[in-house]
Amino acid sequence: MQHFRRIAIVLSAIFLLTTTVACSSSVQAKQPNANVPTVSRSADYGQIARGNTPVGQDFGTWVTRTGKGLVQDAYVRDNNKLGVVITPDVRPNEVKPLAKSLAQGFHKNFPNQDLTVLMYAPDKKLILTAQYDVQTNQIQYK
Repeated sequence: MQHFRRIAIVLSAIFLLTTTVACSSSVQAKQPNANVPTVSRSADYGQIARGNTPVGQDFGTWVTRTGKGLVQDAYVRDNNKLGVVITPDVRPNEVKPLAKSLAQGFHKNFPNQDLTVLMYAPDKKLILTAQYDVQTNQIQYK
């Protein structure tokens, strides 16, 4: 059972990374629409919560939608910080591989800059920080 779970997590991470690469050109190519319709206060809050730029908002929404079962919520700030709230189904030993996969996918969408992935427990307490250094192409974990 545990072996099957590990395989499922690895496959999910690979899927997340693969589809991030496939979607990166469409996320980066999207330009803000000058004729944005008025939205309700609750919908506006949801959009702000996912990202503070249009591209960041799209990526945060995409991570949340494709990470079903692993990701409860996600946000992007300044196109270089990704915050992810994991679900209770993610075991402690699975957090680091998930953070690595997310950092790699985040780098594909936001290249040429140092990036930070903040992993939060379901209770929204910070449990891991992964810092991607573009110069060394390495990830440091804290």
